[in-house]
Amino acid sequence: MAQVNAYLTFDGNCEEAFNFYKSVFGGEFPMIGKFGDMPPQEGMPPMSEEIKNRVMHVTLPISQETILMGSDTMPGMHDHKAGNNISLSINTDSKEEAERLFNGLSEGGNVTMPLADTFWGAYFGMWTDKFGINWMVNYDDPAKVQSH
Repeated sequence: MAQVNAYLTFDGNCEEAFNFYKSVFGGEFPMIGKFGDMPPQEGMPPMSEEIKNRVMHVTLPISQETILMGSDTMPGMHDHKAGNNISLSINTDSKEEAERLFNGLSEGGNVTMPLADTFWGAYFGMWTDKFGINWMVNYDDPAKVQSH
């Protein structure tokens, strides 16, 4: 069964925000990855130190059922503004469930990242639905997921 969580995006202050949320909710970050941790991408220019230090992905468990997730945007790649800086993130139990939900919920909307295998071992995609809501779907294949 799919699990839905909030995914927040920031313009360079994700780590500061999540440290604040952690101070309020408690807990620890099971993982926090920076853009500088990514393997080199063919055709991509070298990253500045500022971009390397931006958060690529962070998770903060809030309860047994809820995880707050977030990242910084890459400058120039997303129109970051209040109101479009939150997505609903769906974690699925299978690749087939990810495809079914992606295909159904993105119908009539705008796919911003097609479903694909990622370097971190997930099957992942993003879209804005026909009502303007931002979504992500993620399936962590146990055979492919890297330990963080």
